[in-house]
Amino acid sequence: MDYEELIGLIFKRFPSVQGNGFTPGSYKPGLEHMRAFDQALGCPSQKLRTIHIAGTNGKGSVASMLASALGSCGYKAGLFTSPHLTDFRERIKVGGEMIPKDYVQAFLTEWLPWMQEQDLSFFEITTGLAFKWFLDQKVDVAVMETGLGGRLDSTNILERPELCVVTSIGLDHMALLGDTRAKIAAEKAGIFKADVPALVGEKDPETAPVFAEKAQGLCPLYYASESFPSLWGRHKAILDDMDLPADVQEKNLRTVLMAIDLLKTRFEGLQNADAVTDGIIHAAARTGLRGRWERLSEQPYVVADIGHNAQALEYNFARLKRDVESGQFSSLIIVYGIMADKDLDAILPLMPADATYIFTTPATPRALPAAELLQRFNEYRRAQGLPARSYLSGSVREAVQMATQLAQGLSTQLSRSASAPPQEVPPLIYIGGSAFVVAEALPLF
Repeated sequence: MDYEELIGLIFKRFPSVQGNGFTPGSYKPGLEHMRAFDQALGCPSQKLRTIHIAGTNGKGSVASMLASALGSCGYKAGLFTSPHLTDFRERIKVGGEMIPKDYVQAFLTEWLPWMQEQDLSFFEITTGLAFKWFLDQKVDVAVMETGLGGRLDSTNILERPELCVVTSIGLDHMALLGDTRAKIAAEKAGIFKADVPALVGEKDPETAPVFAEKAQGLCPLYYASESFPSLWGRHKAILDDMDLPADVQEKNLRTVLMAIDLLKTRFEGLQNADAVTDGIIHAAARTGLRGRWERLSEQPYVVADIGHNAQALEYNFARLKRDVESGQFSSLIIVYGIMADKDLDAILPLMPADATYIFTTPATPRALPAAELLQRFNEYRRAQGLPARSYLSGSVREAVQMATQLAQGLSTQLSRSASAPPQEVPPLIYIGGSAFVVAEALPLF
């Protein structure tokens, strides 16, 4: 079979959590199968230098910034992230280049019988593929992002990474990880390893005792929020220039800069402050990271972000409101879809009151039907006495087209002074709520 046939077979034969949710066929917690697969591959996970990253939000951005900084300092850095948006190979990169199709084809052809016999999960397959390619590429270091949780995640067969990072703790995937932030923190802390520095992005009263208990007698524990990294004096300038411009990136940047301080003794090239800064500023471009407050169009002005839970959307919606209130945009149009397992009740109060909404259903069985989303949105708005300018759309493509048509009629003329000619102030279109919504929107621009 050629590459496309093999990828189609893998998606069908080994359903992914991304496409099918946490079904028994797609989600298999535990490390036994992953350890067996790694051993069959020649134990590549144990032959690599790695950085292990978990967290509710921010782990993809932190992983990409670290990989880009390492690359800027002369290291050959592998990067394993999930989910992908438009191409399966986005998950596995070296130096910003996706794993080649011919390598994927050869790997799957060789290992398909074994994977079928062992009934691996989709994520176990992709994790093994990443480990093997990184080893074959002789990377200096591989930055590995967990898929879900930490303790039972396939990537957690790593025995001695250079650094373990937990970016943030929020209420997501509660059916699997626990219904409190403390329980979720315990799952994320499952990546801590003996004598390996552990870095947590934020310290708070609910989760700090969990991390302290896990680290006690096991490993040194650091909090980025309580630290002042050596490059923190540059953080405002870095944030101004970063190609990952979302508000939440200030916290992610602090975590990255503290991680770099902890890694300097292991990777001496990271002592080059200018190279580190350059790598972080251009992280999205150099790693191919997409869907993080990504500007898709100037006319009309469109941004997209894959933030999908209340913790992430609180930042995004606050920025949208601020950008409109500042006069930078005349109004706000939100194209929005959500997965059925997300906490919509926690998200509804965060949604900007003075916006026009277009609700849609991305093409995945995990999605909450747009009609149900619209109904719950309207019921909440009526109960709160808020306006409910909302529309229903049958697809993401149709929703984006509707948004651009609305935008054409919402531009206003603003005169900056009595002598200056009027300037058009465009509306802002935001596309988000789910990685699936963003993935379907990206090819339209």
